[in-house]
Amino acid sequence: MRIAIYGAGSLGTVLGAFMEKNGQHVDLINRNKAHVEALRSHGARITGTVNFTQKVTALTPEDMSGLYDIIFLMTKQQFNAGVVNFLKDYLAEDGVLVTMQNGLPEIQVSEIVGEPRTIGCAVAWGATMKDGGECSLTSSPDSLTFSMGTISGTKANHFDDVRALLELMGPVEVEDNFIGVRWSKLLVNAAFSGMSACLGCTFGEVAADKRSRRVVQALIKECIDVCAASGIRIEPIQGKDVVRLLDYHNPLKKAISFFLIPIAIRKHALLKASMLQDLEKGKMTEVDSINGVVSAQGRKVGVPTPCGDKVVEIVHRIEAGELRPEFSNVTLFG
Repeated sequence: MRIAIYGAGSLGTVLGAFMEKNGQHVDLINRNKAHVEALRSHGARITGTVNFTQKVTALTPEDMSGLYDIIFLMTKQQFNAGVVNFLKDYLAEDGVLVTMQNGLPEIQVSEIVGEPRTIGCAVAWGATMKDGGECSLTSSPDSLTFSMGTISGTKANHFDDVRALLELMGPVEVEDNFIGVRWSKLLVNAAFSGMSACLGCTFGEVAADKRSRRVVQALIKECIDVCAASGIRIEPIQGKDVVRLLDYHNPLKKAISFFLIPIAIRKHALLKASMLQDLEKGKMTEVDSINGVVSAQGRKVGVPTPCGDKVVEIVHRIEAGELRPEFSNVTLFG
């Protein structure tokens, strides 16, 4: 089989390095020529909570040729229309795209390549891109898990092959309710990635400060309420029922939820949101595909999302140069 990771930035480089380290060849493809050249010259240097260097094959999109059986899609979701239309010409007839992205990308991808050629995968860990082909894994080694599934619940092409590939890095859960898994990841990203981007800090720093933790708690509650009104069952995250732990309907349960938030995010305390990494590089973010999705669904079902709306507003103001990602922005939430 021919396998590629398209958009091999921080997460994709880490995943590819683990695959190569454990015996599976994979092409790492990225538009960033400096990153590709560093990978070619020095290998993938994985630091942070693990530490190793792995020889890899790195390509730019212009270097691609032939057909791939499996392509792991790790670009930003807002570019999917163009990217997926480009990749379908490099996909074997029975090939499959694995959407390892934030938000809810599977519907749009399947409309382009077809449902049998679309597999959804939610990633439960994080990494940060450094210079010179170095990527820092910011999640605990015992949290390197994946959740797989499809829109309809039926098996897509190469489903078992994809699962075996991901297991070269960590445990894989096959989910019947994959949309519920997507929403569980959205809950985490809307709360912690959104605030990490707004405040310019790590997930752990967001949870440690009581002012920002109150906003995180409100963002989690908004997502839970939107899903409840939409008939969406949020799946557990790494075995933890986040709805049972963090939802509240009275002052006591709200106080317990507030206390549990730093504990719940402890294994990912060093993680810096990819949205914040984008802001630091002067790039546009995925905020409309993360917090914006929760707000849009809330409008559909009549559930207000004032904190989520404020995250979208602040991130767009940072993108426009009106604000900087700094902790003082917490005062903008009132």
